[in-house]
Amino acid sequence: MSKSIRIGIVAGEASGDILGSGLINALKKRFPEAEFEGIGGELMLAAGCRSHVSMERLSVMGLVEVLSRLPELLKVRWKLRDHFLANPPDLFVGVDAPDFNLKLEGWLKDAGIPTVHYVSPSVWAWKQKRIYKIKKTTDLVLSLFPFEAQHYAPTQQSVAFVGHPLATKIPASVNVVEARKRFAVKDGETIIAILPGSRGSELKYLSEPFLETARWLSERIEHVRFVIPAANAHRHDQLHQLINERFSDLNVQLVMKNSRAVMAISDAILIASGTATLEATLLQKPMVVAYKMAGLTYSIYSRMVKSRFISLPNLLADEALVPEILQDEVKPDVLGPAVLKALQDESYRAHLAVRFAEIHEQLNMDADEKAADAIVHLLQSRGVL
Repeated sequence: MSKSIRIGIVAGEASGDILGSGLINALKKRFPEAEFEGIGGELMLAAGCRSHVSMERLSVMGLVEVLSRLPELLKVRWKLRDHFLANPPDLFVGVDAPDFNLKLEGWLKDAGIPTVHYVSPSVWAWKQKRIYKIKKTTDLVLSLFPFEAQHYAPTQQSVAFVGHPLATKIPASVNVVEARKRFAVKDGETIIAILPGSRGSELKYLSEPFLETARWLSERIEHVRFVIPAANAHRHDQLHQLINERFSDLNVQLVMKNSRAVMAISDAILIASGTATLEATLLQKPMVVAYKMAGLTYSIYSRMVKSRFISLPNLLADEALVPEILQDEVKPDVLGPAVLKALQDESYRAHLAVRFAEIHEQLNMDADEKAADAIVHLLQSRGVL
């Protein structure tokens, strides 16, 4: 297609940057002259998106944490609203970050601009009434997971299940031998990946208990190495300082990025709840999922959440495949035994491998291309193309 189109797009964190960059690249196959602008991370910038502010400014989690940054977040959103209303794009795509994007989408939709929300907000877990706001603000929801569309039936929201791009990018069978050679893994060495998250708030609450758990495990496992991938240079510096000051006695290897490779070489993973748990699932790795946040935030959230599970592998399987350890239970004497089970229980590991393979097959739908096709269909229906 030779038509030149202009698309506004906003992502708020690393997982959104992955989705946004894949979508941009897929749309550029159809519209080589297309322009993209809004907010994106390194991957979206590399794909050709012009970012008005650093994506890091949007990467904040939790009610208490958001309140402290609210004036800045509101100013950024108002700036984008004014820009896009003055210079209307052919389409606006909000990639996840629903608390930021849905309001912006509503303003633009009211102005006649087609709007898409990429990644269904967690209406199945909490804020079920949000489906009515989504219907008012969003022309199309691009859903990553098959169980989500049913929750929008009361509003007849247009929903397209596109699968997850990670299921396409990660092969069904990973060559672990080659990956372990890259990290010089010795025979008989146990590798435990530690992923405390990419947000500053996640590191604040999870990095120390995760490393304390590593110390607990090192006292019980011979020849064990802990490998921690840092999401960016700033997170690397934070973790490096913590390890030097408090955990220099541990056999810890801190690496820049490469989280997928680190997970691939691991025998088990201690991980923050989030998109990285899906990568671990697709890599068929036993894991222990944990999450901790500000006490007030947790007190509020725990009363609102309706779902049985918080982690993606459990949600997708609709069963408790992996342990979920939350808040005050995030401590070595709870996390440590769970990691040991993930390492040593062979029948449990075999069951996980089968179920994880089934999830992989279910999500492997070439999501970037299907998302781009759904957007093209929307633009055609609105007379833009």
